[in-house]
Amino acid sequence: MATVSPPWSYTLQLPHDPRAPGIARGALRLILAAHEMTELVPTAELLAAELLTNSHRHTKGPYALRLRATEPDRLCVAVWDSDPRVPPGFAQTPPGAPDDVPPEDAEDGRGLYLVRACADSWGASVLRELGASKGGKLLWAECGRGVATW
Repeated sequence: MATVSPPWSYTLQLPHDPRAPGIARGALRLILAAHEMTELVPTAELLAAELLTNSHRHTKGPYALRLRATEPDRLCVAVWDSDPRVPPGFAQTPPGAPDDVPPEDAEDGRGLYLVRACADSWGASVLRELGASKGGKLLWAECGRGVATW
C-alpha cells in the first residue's frame, strides 16, 4: 500500500570549500533514496552539481542547496548564494531569441546551459536583504519522473 508523504524540503548550508559541492551531491542521493525517488538521482544530481559549482566558482561566500518535493513525483533543486547577480547563462531568453550556447571551443560556460536543457523548468530570484534574509540570489530547476536523465 502506498503512503502519502507530506511535502518536504531540506536545506544544506555549505561553506566556500572545494569539497562542498561533492558533499551536497552525496546528501542529495541519500535524501532521494529516503523518499523513494532514486530514478530522479541522475538528473537531480546533474542540476545540483552545475548550480553548486557555479556558486562555488563565482562567489566568495557560503552557499546552500535546497531540495523540495513540489509534487509526489517532482523535485525542485535550488542553490542560494550571496551574490545578487544572475549569471548570463541563466537569464531568461525572450521567445524567438537565440539561446546563448557557448562556442564549441569554449573551455567553460556550459554548466547553466546544461541545467536549462535538462530541467523541466528553471528560474532565478534575486533576494533583497530584509530582516533575517541575507539577500543574494536563488537559482532553481525542477525535474520529475518520466523526464530523460543523463
